[in-house]
Amino acid sequence: MSLPLFQVDAFTGQTFRGNPAAVVLLDAWIGDDVMQAIARENNLSETAFVGPATADGADYAIRWFTPTTEVDLCGHATLAAAHVLFNHRGHAGDRVVFASRSGLLPVTRDNGSLVLDFPAWNAEPVEITNDLVEALGARPSECYRSRDLLAVFESKKDVLGLRPDFRRIAALNGHGVIVTAPGAGHDFVSRFFAPSLGVDEDPVTGSAHCTLTPYWSKRLGKRSLTAHQVSRRGGEMRCTMNGERVHLAGRAVTYLEGTIAV
Repeated sequence: MSLPLFQVDAFTGQTFRGNPAAVVLLDAWIGDDVMQAIARENNLSETAFVGPATADGADYAIRWFTPTTEVDLCGHATLAAAHVLFNHRGHAGDRVVFASRSGLLPVTRDNGSLVLDFPAWNAEPVEITNDLVEALGARPSECYRSRDLLAVFESKKDVLGLRPDFRRIAALNGHGVIVTAPGAGHDFVSRFFAPSLGVDEDPVTGSAHCTLTPYWSKRLGKRSLTAHQVSRRGGEMRCTMNGERVHLAGRAVTYLEGTIAV
């Protein structure tokens, strides 16, 4: 069986920047074990599988796999999938809606960017534990929990200087760890660590901004914010609060188009 595969750099306008995601297009759904094997073979932080819609109101369904597990929500691979459908498959109009394990996820083309419509996750304050401090190698000024732990630092320099112990981070109780601080040239910066999912540091993480956007919007008193994920590859997006949703806008570029044999 041959399947179309694309590799797209998401949340960037430049090849070799942002977060690379694989997108596999399916005419019919295949087994979970096969999708997991493909994601493991691709060895990217996420592989998105796009196939026939599974819910009313959706154009397609989407599922996301890291090299080790399926996840409930992924921003950069959803952005990549929409980019493929608009630019390589001739999807009509400026809006595509995906059915997912996190509900319906619309993506809209807007003046050169793609805008994800994702849930907003409000984080609750939690104790700064010694385990977290030892895992990060530094003590944050604040700590919160939503899906992920959110550790807040004083400056961009603090975030850039972190050298985390990924084994210790994997042992923490949670999906992943977001670290963040006020930006310089952007409203805020972040990094994201998820070794328990097979991704030590993710280059640019859309779903982390489901937590970051409500936090920084409230702290800064702004509805619309600019974000910079300061990984080695780096990536940028504009984040906007929209009631109980967040709009995450970014660009994407195609790196590879081909077929895989499974």
